[in-house]
Amino acid sequence: MPFSQYLKAQNVPAIHDITTDTQNPPEFVAIAPLRADAPNPVEYAGEETAKQQRQAYPELRTYESLESPNELFSAALLAVDKMGWELVESSETEGRIEATATTTWFGFKDDVVIRVRSTVDGSRLDIRSKSRVGRSDVGKNAERIREFMSLLKPELR
Repeated sequence: MPFSQYLKAQNVPAIHDITTDTQNPPEFVAIAPLRADAPNPVEYAGEETAKQQRQAYPELRTYESLESPNELFSAALLAVDKMGWELVESSETEGRIEATATTTWFGFKDDVVIRVRSTVDGSRLDIRSKSRVGRSDVGKNAERIREFMSLLKPELR
């Protein structure tokens, strides 16, 4: 492991499942079979992970939008494409997008699920990124969510 990665690992929690909704995280559906042999199961890691995530990454929260669910879903698909993720499935009727991201350095596969729901005033988006292997993601899943959100917002203008 490069020294910079080692230092980073010392400053982030040893978790590998990050979501903007720790109470009701988006669920993997189409990706679940792809993770069948993965050491990290598809199920959400639970309250202890949620607690560590909230402490380390308090800025990662549900994205609220005045846009319609269809507009937010379309913007999310464009952001997924810009991220260079492999689209596994998208269902506008279910408000769900699933994709796989491959890390540059080691080529690890991490899975992403995005959920778009309607609200009284527009829509909301939650995203979850989970590593298939490893106890710690060295902060990569949180970084991935931040980058996705930064690409999503311009798509809504």
